[in-house]
Amino acid sequence: MSHEEEANDRVMFGFWVYLMTDLLMFAVLFAVYAVLNGSTVGGPSGRDLFSLPLVLQSTFALLFSSFTCGVGMIAARRGSRNQVLSWFGITFVLGLVFLGLTLKEFGTLIQEGQTWRNNAFLSSFFALVGTHALHIIFGLLWMAITLIYVMKRGLTEHMIRKLAMLSLFWHFLDIVWIFIFTIVYLRAFV
Repeated sequence: MSHEEEANDRVMFGFWVYLMTDLLMFAVLFAVYAVLNGSTVGGPSGRDLFSLPLVLQSTFALLFSSFTCGVGMIAARRGSRNQVLSWFGITFVLGLVFLGLTLKEFGTLIQEGQTWRNNAFLSSFFALVGTHALHIIFGLLWMAITLIYVMKRGLTEHMIRKLAMLSLFWHFLDIVWIFIFTIVYLRAFV
């Protein structure tokens, strides 16, 4: 194994360690939400506050973005720069749609006076979903910068590795969202 391959392996291992620490953080946030879910202090519950159609739109946008991200990685491995830019561009737009819908939900709740200060339930909700939204923002910034580099420098092995890590991160966020959708939103309506 060459020195460059060893360095690439260390980078990828470090990235997996980062994802696992992020997973632990989300596990803690899920545990906090599970414990505090019923602590509304007589205020409205998730069933009263959440808009299932809005959350379904968000979920569709994010899950479809995972598909387009995957197709973009296939294009990267085939060396098709233009397809990479197209598919990851679509992924970026779908990520923006998801983020916009999340911010719309937060804005609506705050306008209705339902903030993280009201009770433990809302505090844990805003912490969990807000942390995911911050990760989406980070992913979108990472994607934009990476696509600019792909436009300027093309699809080098280094860029394909960066796209692979970005893709892993994006799929990780989709998996976390599936758990949020199930535990936070669907459970509120069951």
